[in-house]
Amino acid sequence: MIHIHHISKTYTLGDIKVRALQSVSLSIQQGEFVAIMGPSGSGKSTLMHILGLLDVPDTGSYQLFGKELSCASADELSTLRSSSIGFVFQQFNLLARTTALENVSLPLLYSRGAVPDDRAHDILTQVGLGERMLHKPNELSGGQQQRVAIARALINNPSVLFADEPTGNLDSTSGNEIMELLTDLNEQGITLVIVTHDERIASRAKRIITMFDGKITGDTASGQGSKKSVLTHSKTQQTETPQKTYSKNTILQPLTNIPFAEIQSHFKQAVRALAANKVRTGLSMLGILIGVAAVIAMLALGTGAQKAVEAQLSSLGSNIVSLRPGSTRSRGVSQEAGSVTRLTLADAREIQSSIPSVKRVSPQVRGRGQVVFGNRNWNTSVYGTGPDYALMRNTVPDIGRYFTEEETVKRARVAVIGRTVARELFEDSYPIGEYIKINKINFQIIGILPEKGASFHRDQDDIIMIPVTTAMHRLLGKEYVDSIDIEIKSRKEIDQAQEDIKQLLMQRHRIKDSDDDSFSIRNMAEIQEAVSSTSKTMSLLLASIAAISLIVGGIGIMNIMLVSVTERTREIGLRKAIGAKRRDILSQFLIEALVVSCVGGGLGIILGCLITYIISVLAEWAVYISVPAVLVSFLFSAFIGIGFGLWPAQKAAALNPIDALRYE
Repeated sequence: MIHIHHISKTYTLGDIKVRALQSVSLSIQQGEFVAIMGPSGSGKSTLMHILGLLDVPDTGSYQLFGKELSCASADELSTLRSSSIGFVFQQFNLLARTTALENVSLPLLYSRGAVPDDRAHDILTQVGLGERMLHKPNELSGGQQQRVAIARALINNPSVLFADEPTGNLDSTSGNEIMELLTDLNEQGITLVIVTHDERIASRAKRIITMFDGKITGDTASGQGSKKSVLTHSKTQQTETPQKTYSKNTILQPLTNIPFAEIQSHFKQAVRALAANKVRTGLSMLGILIGVAAVIAMLALGTGAQKAVEAQLSSLGSNIVSLRPGSTRSRGVSQEAGSVTRLTLADAREIQSSIPSVKRVSPQVRGRGQVVFGNRNWNTSVYGTGPDYALMRNTVPDIGRYFTEEETVKRARVAVIGRTVARELFEDSYPIGEYIKINKINFQIIGILPEKGASFHRDQDDIIMIPVTTAMHRLLGKEYVDSIDIEIKSRKEIDQAQEDIKQLLMQRHRIKDSDDDSFSIRNMAEIQEAVSSTSKTMSLLLASIAAISLIVGGIGIMNIMLVSVTERTREIGLRKAIGAKRRDILSQFLIEALVVSCVGGGLGIILGCLITYIISVLAEWAVYISVPAVLVSFLFSAFIGIGFGLWPAQKAAALNPIDALRYE
């Protein structure tokens, strides 16, 4: 079954090289009970580790079931340890925070074969622990802990069982019970190899191998046991061998993709490991939690501010240019706007009719007015506009209507009021159809403007709109308009339209080319783009600053995971010894990091939404939580967990099983 030929193993301790094994050759048949003896430093434990595939020789040949293993990969050796080999350690190596039943079931996580669900219960009952299977290791005696270790070694029906000083930490009574149990297992056909320095223990074996200074110095048969019995069991084992996972055709099976069941088991193990260290896990989550909450809150503030700006910009309309009278300078002194060129209603009509790219035109005048209704009065801004102003500036009344072209021509005394004016004059009353006095002139209310809110410390709802002709000739006494808003049909025509408007006005007002500052044309679309771009930049800046805290949280996860790998080095070694592959360890630690980051991210989403709500209530700021922002924050936290958890996970997966088991 086992054949080694001229294997050697050398360890380097600083500048010193220790030759643990020197050209050792050995064969062990199925069903044998072999004891390896020797003083400390003789190489007996190193030999057992190599026989048990926990370590690899520097040179030599190792055949198991007729298959050469000298070139086998670490994962292929793990498969063999899981299916064919069981280990009983002197230190028991039980997981402290798990029950006896869970410790015995641990190898099943890494077994690819079908094992009955009640297998662990049955084995614990067979080793005399049927009543103690739900107890944790610290609730068991030394002998009971070793029985748990033996049951764990038997869970996958191994063909060979290796025991390293199985009674070394036990009293004589418990030691005898353990040896009786191991002897019974050998009589049932399991090949048994033990390492001991106790001659009484070795005398129970059928074959004793003595070692000294890394060499075999003796190999004798013991008088114990029946040779016939050994041969009988050996024959039985040979008959069953082709049916087991270590058969000749499957012993070096290729790696397959990780099935869902494995991921599920790794997830359960990860959650259990995290739950066992609640404080450390909580501190790891805290960094991600704060980071995600900060990102969501900052994005909500930035997006809210951006939407508020966009709402204000929407009142400017789209593809709008604003024409205003210019001013000249006389001896270094700027004159008032319109001191040279004044705009008229005729200019507005000419622009509308002469320039094909113009869609709508609205001349405007502005002033202040004292408004009276009954015993209430209010001082507000009064705007005289054209009938198209509502469509151009997105201010179509949501109650009532805007004035018409006919009313503008007739200089009708009709008014559309803002929400603030309506509240101050009418409170909760319905104002449509009521008459108010503006500077002692009666006006009938025909509409209420949509709510705009405040902008640049100015209440946009504190306003009254009336026909421009009415404002000029009945209310404000103006002969010229203050500005003309012009809507262009498409954005690509704005530049040409501006040039056409400029040439038209220069021609109408006989302005020289050198006096082109007699009026100004403002492109509101450019202003909108600039403000919107600035708002987006600020939102991105806020999110970037908040994302830094997420990265800091990721570094925290990496630090905690590195500490976890160091603390659990022996556990990692145990898992590899019972069949865990590199991908199993890698998956478990990656899933642990992912669970920490995802749970922290989920809690961060809740905290971020709560912070956003508090800010919106207390500071009365505009906030907006978008689903994409929440999803991006959560996915980014998961990415942080995987990214920063990868190195610790790789470090854990790369550990040599025997080095990890020896870690102190």
